Amino acid sequence: MQKSECRGGVQLRNRVTGNCDQRISSSTQIKNRTTFQRSKSSSSTSSPESTRKHPRPSDKLNPKTINPFGEQSRAPSAFAAIYSKGGIPCRLVHGSVKHRLQWECPPENLPFDPLLITLAEGLRETKHPYTFVSKEGFRELLLVQGAADKAVPLLPRLIPVLKAALAHSDDEVFERGLNALVQLSVVVGPSLNDHLKHLLTSGSLIIIKAKIPTYCSICC
Repeated sequence: MQKSECRGGVQLRNRVTGNCDQRISSSTQIKNRTTFQRSKSSSSTSSPESTRKHPRPSDKLNPKTINPFGEQSRAPSAFAAIYSKGGIPCRLVHGSVKHRLQWECPPENLPFDPLLITLAEGLRETKHPYTFVSKEGFRELLLVQGAADKAVPLLPRLIPVLKAALAHSDDEVFERGLNALVQLSVVVGPSLNDHLKHLLTSGSLIIIKAKIPTYCSICC
């Protein structure tokens, strides 16, 4: 009787042990499967393809969405760079009613070369304060005593710059260039006639007459 009881106890113990082993192995398989699925999902979410955003239709209509730092990273224009480094001897003074320029020294003491040409190049600017500084600085510099003697030698270099402003697609740039041409013609007089053929083509004459008829006398 004792041997049969021992055999039964051993069989029961083996059966219980086998069930425990099966449970442990099955739980281990489930745990390994869960760990594999988690690692697979984490790797898929961290992959470059999953993190890459699909373009939206609004991105084409809004450049800031595509490249929000495009405007800041763009290199400044030549006039803006010179102005920021103090190469233009005047600064904009904001008034309650009207803005004005403050010169570091009297304009009549300043050399026109290359200041007048630099201000003419600034006429193509489209941002404040460069638009005001270039326009007003060009005008005030031509008002000083002896401006004609200083400006006439610079005409061969001024004409291409003013021509670029007149050919600009922005209407405000075009008007600033035309105003500067009128101011220059008043100062240098007939000395400008020899350069008009290089400055104005038949097409630009039509544009000037259509946009600002009061200035047609300069090209007639």
